Formats: sequence, structure tokens, C-alpha cells
Amino acid sequence: MPQSIPLAAGLERVQPSRIRELANVAFGMDGVLRLQFGESNLPTPEFIRSAATQAMQDGFTFYTENAGLPSLRQAIAAKIEELHRVQVDAADEVLITASGVQALNVAIKCVIDPGDEALVLSPNWPNGSAIVEMFGGKAVEIPMPAESGRFVIDFAALEAAVTPRTRLLVFTSPSNPLGWVATVAEQHALLDFSRRHGLWLLADEVYERIYYGDTVAPSILRLCTRQDAVIVVNSFSKSYRMTGWRLGWVVGRRDLVTKAAQLNEFIVSHAPSFVQKAGEAALAHGEDEIAAMVETFHARMDFCYQALASLKAVSVPKPDGAFYLFPRIEGVDDSFQFALNLLRESKVAVAPGNAFGNGGEGAIRICYASDFSVLEPAMERFCKFVEDRFG
Repeated sequence: MPQSIPLAAGLERVQPSRIRELANVAFGMDGVLRLQFGESNLPTPEFIRSAATQAMQDGFTFYTENAGLPSLRQAIAAKIEELHRVQVDAADEVLITASGVQALNVAIKCVIDPGDEALVLSPNWPNGSAIVEMFGGKAVEIPMPAESGRFVIDFAALEAAVTPRTRLLVFTSPSNPLGWVATVAEQHALLDFSRRHGLWLLADEVYERIYYGDTVAPSILRLCTRQDAVIVVNSFSKSYRMTGWRLGWVVGRRDLVTKAAQLNEFIVSHAPSFVQKAGEAALAHGEDEIAAMVETFHARMDFCYQALASLKAVSVPKPDGAFYLFPRIEGVDDSFQFALNLLRESKVAVAPGNAFGNGGEGAIRICYASDFSVLEPAMERFCKFVEDRFG
């Protein structure tokens, strides 16, 4: 009789995605209005697609450096200087990755050993905490309460959570799922906290261009020195509508970037060469597309926000960026069951708040990056569902 050989015990630390669990139910249904995934309905701009085709014709189908094409790293450094007035060394402080998720993977692997702890501002996109756990660390999620119409950082809870094993603090701005954007004062406080406790500070700035206050959300790079233990991860997915292309980057201290490039060799080798060339085109010619996209998202956000704000049982801070709303529904203590009931009865798919970690229960995430042909009936059905059950 064959011997039963178990899988690695550490796999138990990584829990399945509750967003995907609900989405799998939705995939088996017809006529669902899908607001559960973090993806725009707008296609990748044609000039980016053409650049990839041209790159393949030009022979960009071979290996590149583990750190990525020097020309793309230089283009990213130039864009950072343009947007944030910060100079970074393209050769030593920028790493190209095969997606923002992979950027998080190599960055966290560089600073977390088994048994170490990471503080994660929550609710947060679950991948950050999951990656910490996957590498044998412990993710300690610190909820962000809502006060006076916006989410805030609970610095007292952060202080109380620090232990001798704490090595990393993770935050996302603009936030998925909250739409919150850290102010410059809050970023100063996070940087001071990390310096004082000897922690790495990891900023997920993937949504930096989807910001309703200016052309770009404030970056922690504006405040830190090149010697600070600060890591910024970013991606082409949201700003340039390239979710399926899988292209991202890391900016950080040169010793971390050097080691992360070495890790690339054993994970993915490098991002696809012709995709990297498409990324160069996106950076060079994407500003008009970004401006039009953000204007579109702002209008969609205003529509959905007004619909939600009209509900007595719902409280929802108005987002400053990204393309999500995170309404809390009074009387809901199982957000997955709420989302499942909404899906089955109204054919509207949203993400349950408990999928985003500590502090997310009782809320749901709505992605408003779909067009009005989806948003209008979805909000009508959602409002009726909530009013019928919670008044």
C-alpha cells in the first residue's frame, strides 16, 4: 500500500483567499454584476500593446539581467524624480519584478526570518500578511479605525504590538481596500516609529497614480534617506491598466536591492523582456491616459459613494485614492455570509471585509472600477438588499 507522505506543515499558515472563495461561487452563476476583484474594465492602452509587439519583433525575447533591463530601471528612476522630486540610483536601488506581488515576495523575504514578526496596518490586501506567514513569520495586523470621516493609524496599538521579534512594518497608501491615503504627517510618524524601533518600513504604493488630490499620492521616498531601511513596491497593473502583464518594481536600499535581484534568479529569473519594453512605453507616454482614467474613476466613486451614504445602516469614509469603497454595515457580524447572500439573492458580487484581515469584519469592499452599465444596477440592487434587511 503506498505510503501517505504529507505536504509541508508550514502550508497551514497560509489560508485560502476568501475573495477567491466567493468569486468561485460567482463564476458558476449567470448575470452577476462583478465588483469583487480589484481590476478596471478599461483595457490596456493600445500604445502599450503595440510597444510589446514591436519589442518582440525587435528581438526582446531573450534573457535580461535579474534586476531587469537597465533602460527600464532608468525610466523608473526618471519617473520617480519627475513625480516626487527624489533621485534614486537606477543601477543599484531599483529592481524590476514580475508583478507587484513578486515585488512584495522578494522584499519581505529579504527582511523576514522564520519566527520574526511584521506589523501590518489593516484592513489590508491579504497578500502582504500571507507572504509574511509563507516565509515562516508572524503577521500582526493592527486595525485602522475610522474617525471623523477618514481612517486613521492607531499608533498606540502599534507601540503595544512591538516585540523583540518585530522586524517589519507594512502599510499601503493609497489603500486597498480602504481608499485611504497616508498624509505627509502620518508618513513622517510611520518613518519615525520605524527608525525608533529599528524596523524595516515597507510601503505598497501600487495605487499612487489613482489619487484624487493631485497627480500622484505622496510617497515615503520624499521623506526617507537612501540609507533608511525603507522599501517601496510598485506595479504597472493599476496605473497603466496592465494587470495581466505582471510587471512591477522595488525601490530600496542598495544592499536589499542587490540581494533581491539575486533572489529573482531563483524565483522567476526576471520579468519577460518584451513586457519590460512595454513598461518603458507606458512610463514615457502614459500621462494623458492616467489623467483620463483618474477622472473616470473619480466620477464612478462619487456615484457609488452617494448611493452608499444614503443608507441609514451604512457608514463609509470617502476615499482619497485607489478604486475601492469599504462600507461598514450596522448589524453585519459575518461579512462573508452577507456577501454570499447578496450574491445569491441579488447577483451582485462584492468582497467580504473579513478577507482583509483584522478590522475588516462587518464591512465589505466594493470595486468601482467597472463602468456605469454595471455600477448603476449594482448599486440599486445593493441598496435595496441592505434596506430590506437593515432599514
